[in-house]
Amino acid sequence: MRTPRKVAVIAHQRKTLGGGLDELRRLITDQGVEDLFWYEVPKSKYAPKQVRKAIKKEPDLLIVWGGDGMVQRSLDAIAGAKAKIPVGIIPAGTANLLATNLHVPADLPGAVDNAFHGERHKLDLGVLNGEHFAVMAGIGFDGAMIHDADGKLKDRMGKLAYVWTGLRNVNGESPRAKIKVDGTAWFDEEASCVLVGNVGTVTGGIHAFDDAKPDDGWLDVGVATARGAAQWARTMGQMAVGRSDESPFVHMTRARRIDVKLREPLTYELDGGARDAVKKIRVSVAPGAVKVCVPRQRTGDKSS
Repeated sequence: MRTPRKVAVIAHQRKTLGGGLDELRRLITDQGVEDLFWYEVPKSKYAPKQVRKAIKKEPDLLIVWGGDGMVQRSLDAIAGAKAKIPVGIIPAGTANLLATNLHVPADLPGAVDNAFHGERHKLDLGVLNGEHFAVMAGIGFDGAMIHDADGKLKDRMGKLAYVWTGLRNVNGESPRAKIKVDGTAWFDEEASCVLVGNVGTVTGGIHAFDDAKPDDGWLDVGVATARGAAQWARTMGQMAVGRSDESPFVHMTRARRIDVKLREPLTYELDGGARDAVKKIRVSVAPGAVKVCVPRQRTGDKSS
């Protein structure tokens, strides 16, 4: 594989890892890069505009520095432009869910080495109401938890923010949800949370989707009916020691398109980023929508 000579960096100014953005610049320069295009943003919501600018430079590699929100918005812009530029993730955020699921190194030198020399692997994305996501989408308990944790609380408490807001929302609303999968009626009951996953491990490090793979052309769907602290504790305990679908408070399936209608509007989230309350969502899969740099498998290593 030819070493990238034209590289674009999209960086969240407030995120940190290792020696920071100065070290990132030095490590990239050490790779013999000829043209380096550098874009910094104060918030992830400003990333798409800079990604579109970077795409026009036709780089060999686009590096994203930040957390899951930064990665999600960047991949959404790349997929929306139908660009085939490989993306190297530098996991400088709080949870770094996509990077963790893809086994991207958590240290800065390792992440940069992976961006330049890792395998260019096609990944599916989910699409919710027109916006792409790489890890998961959630509405109900999950959306409320993310909404409450977003911003200053997450900056101050890190991953503990999810635990804190999760405890505050266990007794939240459980509106009736009507769900169709690939056009067929599948669920029509009260639901405290609806999750759609593209990978196995989601917010809080929970292994929610046992069979999920980000390159198989499918999305995994989970509906939780747990209410109150006792039922949620039982559900989380089952996820910790066994398969999620063995919990009496969890319904699971796989689909390429999911339609959810709720009786009352609820906040939803994409890859840990809160969005406005809605009464219905449509989620579909976009197979092989982006290329992401992942570690090369060692000979004889069959792990996913």
